[in-house]
Amino acid sequence: MNFLIIPFLIFPFFQVPIPFWGFYGHVLLNRQAVFSLPPEMLHLYKQELRFVSEKAVNPDRRRYAVKGEAEKHYIDLDHYGDSALYKLPKYWAQAIEKFPEDSLRAHGIGPWSAYLTFYSLTKAFAAQDKTAILRLSADLGHYLGDLNVPLHTTKNYNGQLTGQAGIHGFWESRVPELLAKNYTFWVGKAAYVPDPQQALWESVAQAHSQVDSVLQIEKILSLQFPLDQKYSYEERNGQTVRVYSREFTIAYALALDGQVERQMKRSIKMIADFWYTAWVNAGQPDLSKLPNSLEAPQDSLRPNSKIRTRTHDN
Repeated sequence: MNFLIIPFLIFPFFQVPIPFWGFYGHVLLNRQAVFSLPPEMLHLYKQELRFVSEKAVNPDRRRYAVKGEAEKHYIDLDHYGDSALYKLPKYWAQAIEKFPEDSLRAHGIGPWSAYLTFYSLTKAFAAQDKTAILRLSADLGHYLGDLNVPLHTTKNYNGQLTGQAGIHGFWESRVPELLAKNYTFWVGKAAYVPDPQQALWESVAQAHSQVDSVLQIEKILSLQFPLDQKYSYEERNGQTVRVYSREFTIAYALALDGQVERQMKRSIKMIADFWYTAWVNAGQPDLSKLPNSLEAPQDSLRPNSKIRTRTHDN
């Protein structure tokens, strides 16, 4: 997921330059989720706020370095037809009995993989393994954020099938870059999720229900804006690059009626809820007695040229 860096924004608990919901945008989602946790968890997560936030980007980095990582970030529901949500088993063991595993992976395993990460986090809490708790918390936040992006639920993930190439980065990077200063990200306290697997699929269904509006509104507006008004040029890292114009971006966001902000807030709430639920399911261990130092193994992030993954150009 690509990203664009924006100026300093003020949030309820911190003031930092936040790159949005693209490649590094998950930093914001994880960071905000921390402040919805109960005091029993907040001590650890605030202490390791930098780690949980910054490591949220590792799953995206692994997409280019680790075989089997890319398919964890999405699911092409439309590959399975109009009744996909009824056809697809909610449990991985049942899914691979019904469909060939290589076919499932080819079209994304996001919801199933996110649940596995959640389960692993629960076990890490039970074992009071601080390193694993923080690493898996960061990873889980990333995967949950992805599943709340409409274009992560369709094979037309970047508008490449409808002549709208670039819409992925437009929706998740350009719109927040220009408008997030008006967003409110406080989502309230974390709540227990009684059926995490069902919650995952409900979020995927909710995100997928918005795919048509994401695509159709952009297509309609494109007919109203000449190309020289739809796009503009800006200096980025010493280079002149073409971007969606401010006027076109604002018109798109207004037509979406706050969709991007709502999905970001859904992500933040879901991340906090799932972290909290994993801790509760593990017996609510005392996190204040975990070792203070964090010696986490580094992910292997060296790009592998043999791995083919999806790109989301701005």
